[in-house]
Amino acid sequence: MKRTFRNILLTLSAITLMAGLSWADTLKVGVQAPITGSYANEGQGIEDSVRLLAAQINASGGVMGKQIEVIPCDDQGTAMAAAICAKDLVNKGVAMVIGSYTSTCAEAAQKTYFNAGVLQTSDGTADSLTEHGYWTFLRNSFPNSAEAVFAANYMVNVKAYKNIAVVSDFSSYATGLADAVIAEVKKAGGNVVTYAKIKADSQNFTPVLTNIKSKKPDVIFYAGYYTDGGQLRAQQVALGIKADFIGGDANDNPDFMKLAGSAATGAFIINVPSPELLPYDVAKDFLKNYQATYGKLPPSIWTLMNADGMRAIIYGMEQTKSFDNKKVADFLMSMDKPLPGITGPLQFAKDGNRIGSSYMTFEIQADNSYKVVHAQ
Repeated sequence: MKRTFRNILLTLSAITLMAGLSWADTLKVGVQAPITGSYANEGQGIEDSVRLLAAQINASGGVMGKQIEVIPCDDQGTAMAAAICAKDLVNKGVAMVIGSYTSTCAEAAQKTYFNAGVLQTSDGTADSLTEHGYWTFLRNSFPNSAEAVFAANYMVNVKAYKNIAVVSDFSSYATGLADAVIAEVKKAGGNVVTYAKIKADSQNFTPVLTNIKSKKPDVIFYAGYYTDGGQLRAQQVALGIKADFIGGDANDNPDFMKLAGSAATGAFIINVPSPELLPYDVAKDFLKNYQATYGKLPPSIWTLMNADGMRAIIYGMEQTKSFDNKKVADFLMSMDKPLPGITGPLQFAKDGNRIGSSYMTFEIQADNSYKVVHAQ
C-alpha cells in the first residue's frame, strides 16, 4: 500500500511537471468582458475577436514559438465582478488582458493588473483610466476629452444649437464624457440649459424627459450606453420632444436601433469611423475573416479597437523579442512610427493614451444604416 501510494505521488508529480512545461510554452491571454448581462453582445464581440486573432497567430507559429491560450472571464459589466475577474486572471498566469468594455469595469481591475505587472488594454474612454500612472495600461480607443471637443464644436459651431441638454448615467464613462462635453460647450460659447442623470437600466425615463422638455432644448446629448440610449430616444419621441438626439460613442451599437424602434431614424451618433467605413486593408481582411468565422459582423467598432489592442501588445513582444511586460510597455509608449491597425494607425503616448483621433457624426437612416453628416 505504501509503495502504491508513493507511485501515485510520483505519477502526480510527473503530471504536474508536464503541465508546468506545457503552460510555460503558452502565452496566456485573458479576456475580461461583459459576456453576459446588459452589454453581452459587446463582450461576446471582444471575446470572439481575441479568439479569432489567437487562432490566426497560432496557425502561423504563435508568438515567438508560444501558442496563445485564451482565458475569458465574465465581468458582467459590474465593478465588483470586474475586480474578481482581475484576481482570477492574474492567478491563472495571464500575460495580458484584453478589456473590459466599460470604463467602470476596466478601472475596477486596473490596480490588480498593475500590481501583478500584467498588461491591460481597454476601449474604456474615461480620462481617469490613464491618470493613475499605471504603466500596465494601454487605451486602444480615444479619451472622453477628445470626443468632447468634437461634440461641442459640432453642436455649437456646426449645428448652432442655442439650448443644449446633457444626460448621463452615473458610470465613470458617462459622467466623465458629460462633464467634458459641458465644459467644452461652455468654452465654445454654447448654452447648456440642463444636465440630468438617469439610473442605468431603469427603463422609465419619463420624469427626467418631462423636466428636460420644460427647458425647450434644441438637442439632447446623451453620454451613456446604448442599452439606455435607445429607450431614452424612443421615450423622447413619444413625449413629443422635438429636440435632436445625439448619442455619444457608447450608443454605437445595433441594439440602440432595436430599442429605439422607429424613433432611431434621424438620431445622431458621434464616434470614430464605423467598421464598414475603415479604409485599411487590415480592417477589410479582419472583417472578412470575422464574418466567415462567426457568420456575422462585429457588433461595433469596440470589437475592432480591442482586437487592435491585442495586436499592439503582441507586436511589442515581437519587436522587443521579449515577454518582459515592462520592456514591451516601454516600447509601445515610445514608438517612432505607428503600427498599421484595424482601426487606423496605432501609437501610444507615455501615459498609455492612444495618439490621434478622427471622429464623425452619423445620422441613422430609416433602414438603420449610418450616413456620415460631419467628419473631423
